[in-house]
Amino acid sequence: MSCLTGVGIMSATVTCVPTGPDPAADPAADPAADPAADPAADPAKFTTTPDGVDLALYDFGGSGADLLMVHATGFCAGVLLPLAHALRDRFHCWALDLRGHGRSARPVDGDYAWSGFAVDVLAAVDALGLDRPLAFGHSCGGASLLLAEQARPGAFESLYLFEPVVVPDQPVPFPLEENPLSAGARRRRDTFPSAADAFVNFSSKPPFEALEPAVLLRYVTDGFEPVPASEGGDGTAIRLRCRREDEAQVYVHGFGNGAFARLGEVQCPVTFAYGTMTDAFGKEIMTIDASRVPDAVVEEHHELGHFGPLERPDAMADGVRRALTFPDGTTGP
Repeated sequence: MSCLTGVGIMSATVTCVPTGPDPAADPAADPAADPAADPAADPAKFTTTPDGVDLALYDFGGSGADLLMVHATGFCAGVLLPLAHALRDRFHCWALDLRGHGRSARPVDGDYAWSGFAVDVLAAVDALGLDRPLAFGHSCGGASLLLAEQARPGAFESLYLFEPVVVPDQPVPFPLEENPLSAGARRRRDTFPSAADAFVNFSSKPPFEALEPAVLLRYVTDGFEPVPASEGGDGTAIRLRCRREDEAQVYVHGFGNGAFARLGEVQCPVTFAYGTMTDAFGKEIMTIDASRVPDAVVEEHHELGHFGPLERPDAMADGVRRALTFPDGTTGP
């Protein structure tokens, strides 16, 4: 992938164009393709947030500056492992499952206000002993990082955010509980006879069909759990770890997460990246967001949609390296 730098009206703009074949198109060529062969997919430790939520934390390995990775709504840390594989030559990658996702617990009170995700991120930073790490966030994960930086100024050295859910505050034309994303989450199929059945199902349905096979395999492996025998499980059937109603509530609260109004308080450098094929948070929104942050650039990724980090981890890794590496080749203090 090549990156061309230009100057936008409100911020520096970088255009990234994928070049050459995708080296990770064959999941068998990636260590993450065999879940049992990659110990990094297992939680390195658990920690409890100040409001009592147990979080799963992951050490994805690598050498260099610490890089904390935060996933999107409905996914889990494991789907970012292929991206971490591509970054481990330059960064030591860490990750967490946000509350209600992956192997982390659900909040007892059922409250999915996004301020809780900021609490999760900061709890992970503290439990892992990270000192002003770099960070990567996708969608909800990007907004969570901004909310965490706003809650604790100076928590991060620099942020790389792919289409963070940070939009200008404005009335929405429907009741929040009835928003299209929540409605879709409530209809989502949440059980499958086996992991193999789930993989085949998702491979032919958007938006999952666009995911790199190694990423989809991680989603099926880490985003699902066996159906308990007490609930009719036969040892093979699986169900979503992120419950449908929980995902729906995350979307309900996402429309007013509060990050936009406080963008001016973010003092660390931020890259706002988007895909040219996105149907979510594209150039206009990312440029507006960047204009409100004192030190920000906008980065454009050709041929990628909103799930870009999961579609082409290799292309995303090139953008992350460029944005978070200093001219002398180092990646932080």
